[in-house]
Amino acid sequence: MKIVVLTGSPHKNGTSNTLVNEFIRGALENGNTILRFDIPFLKIHPCIGCDCCGMNGPCTFNDDMSKILDTILESDMIVLATPIYYFGFSSQIKSAIDRFYSRNGQIQSKKLKSVFIATAWNNDNQVMIAFEKHIEILIDYLNLDNVGTILAKGYGYSGASTEKEYMEEAYKLGKSI
Repeated sequence: MKIVVLTGSPHKNGTSNTLVNEFIRGALENGNTILRFDIPFLKIHPCIGCDCCGMNGPCTFNDDMSKILDTILESDMIVLATPIYYFGFSSQIKSAIDRFYSRNGQIQSKKLKSVFIATAWNNDNQVMIAFEKHIEILIDYLNLDNVGTILAKGYGYSGASTEKEYMEEAYKLGKSI
């Protein structure tokens, strides 16, 4: 299976990237192909709602998002990973997700498998409520087949007491693909 991974953390060694690395390790052991894009380190202009693309590309901006969208459309699965910043996706990955607009119809017709990985400093249930609703809507709107979600509460720094538990969960999820 060809899997495209989009990460949203500006911290290369942050917790969401730690879980992505474990997911990828498991997925590679099963013979999958991984294409990873670390969004905060790429040139991605935010969507301006100009509708030049007509929801069917190309976008008015010629930046790194063009290659990412082409890769998504060539893939079987998309993995979106983010730290939770103020109850939602990081702004970096949110900008990339907003740019899906230019290929909405094509993404919807692909019926991609999906995985969502999120990490949060807080460990209470409230921290993930808005995020869970957002991904529920994305899954429905983009016609995704979600095969797994990791909501890592209480995992805001490397070495947190929950780290091993979540790393094992991420590895097993990747291995199951």
